[in-house]
Amino acid sequence: MLNIPRSFYLNDTLSVAKALLGKILVRYLNGKRLAGIIVETEAYLENEESCHAYRGITARTKTMFEEGGIAYVYLIYGMYYCLNIVTESQGKGCAVLIRAVEPVDGIEIMQQLRKKTGLHDLASGPGKLAQAFNITKLDNGLDIAAGTALTIENHNDKDPEIMTTPRIGIKKAKDLPYRFFINGNQFVSQG
Repeated sequence: MLNIPRSFYLNDTLSVAKALLGKILVRYLNGKRLAGIIVETEAYLENEESCHAYRGITARTKTMFEEGGIAYVYLIYGMYYCLNIVTESQGKGCAVLIRAVEPVDGIEIMQQLRKKTGLHDLASGPGKLAQAFNITKLDNGLDIAAGTALTIENHNDKDPEIMTTPRIGIKKAKDLPYRFFINGNQFVSQG
């Protein structure tokens, strides 16, 4: 399958968040392919308080101000990493959080990394996803669009039925309808 080109990530963040649903998140780890269908995303725009870029460029957020197609990885609660894909043009400060995937390749490795044997709980939440794909702070700034060890590929499946709700697990701007997921998919987080 082909990597998604940078031009895809330069579109407006809400459109990218929806369009990522059904695409394949791919991680190459020690020569092995880990992959999952993206089933849930959340959009974060620079002009709303829940976005890390809201207060401008800092050491933590400088990656968010890169050109679309770059991985923005950060730690929450001092223990879980979250994978975001920077969107729009350089200097904008927008990103899409990848909340959940449906594992399709490298499932045994994901189970080892998560220390879980069940399939449905492997990557059904941003922290779980990061553990299953061994995503850490070292991945912050990786060029997803360039097809690095962490990339997103097109998937030739039909367009999914997309549901829209407010984002979950945040305190500010929590009523904005910026969470998107594939209707009826059992791998969507329970948030």
